[in-house]
Amino acid sequence: MNDPGGVDPSPSDAKIALAGLPRRLAAILYDGLLLSGVLIGATGLALALVVAVIGDDAFKVHNPLAGNPFFQTYLFLICFLFYGGFWTHGGQTLGMRAWRLRARGRDGRGIGWWQALLRFLIGGLWLAPVAGLHRLFGASVGFSLAVGLGALLVLLVLRLPDRVSETELVVLPKS
Repeated sequence: MNDPGGVDPSPSDAKIALAGLPRRLAAILYDGLLLSGVLIGATGLALALVVAVIGDDAFKVHNPLAGNPFFQTYLFLICFLFYGGFWTHGGQTLGMRAWRLRARGRDGRGIGWWQALLRFLIGGLWLAPVAGLHRLFGASVGFSLAVGLGALLVLLVLRLPDRVSETELVVLPKS
């Protein structure tokens, strides 16, 4: 039997509850801090590569990474691989592990890469107002962030990433 996440359902899984909003938010905050460090490292690697290729003086005159769609795609892929890798291999990011959460299919099995991609894309929709209101309409950063955080709460309360990807986020029992 193909089990993409390596997590087999067990009879005790019937007693596992769906994760509540506070626990989900705590895991998101924890993972956000970890992801920030990963993105800083990935950016440092890209900057070092660019400086090695074009030289320090040319970089001081013009930073080719600023606004570069290839660099933005690179960072987007780093974010997806961070979450998708954890979700498809064990069902837990480090933040989810700290808060005893696991992403799994509705049948109790691990999730695959397509489900991880859907979770990631739908879960990231809250960032659209953060970037869009500020860049397109000139709204303040604070207002854009407040609207984005409101959108995040709506996504989590409605469990849209779970519904669209046919997954669930469950609380694991204390070991």
